[in-house]
Amino acid sequence: DLGCYRGLRHRRGLPVRGQRTKTNARTRKGPRKPIKK
Repeated sequence: DLGCYRGLRHRRGLPVRGQRTKTNARTRKGPRKPIKK
């Protein structure tokens, strides 16, 4: 079954408390990687 939502988020390395991940999940994801064009 699903597994708790927070557990899934942590497994992905994403914020758990409903922050916006599109722009600033930086602390969870780690240092920025340069976007290669």
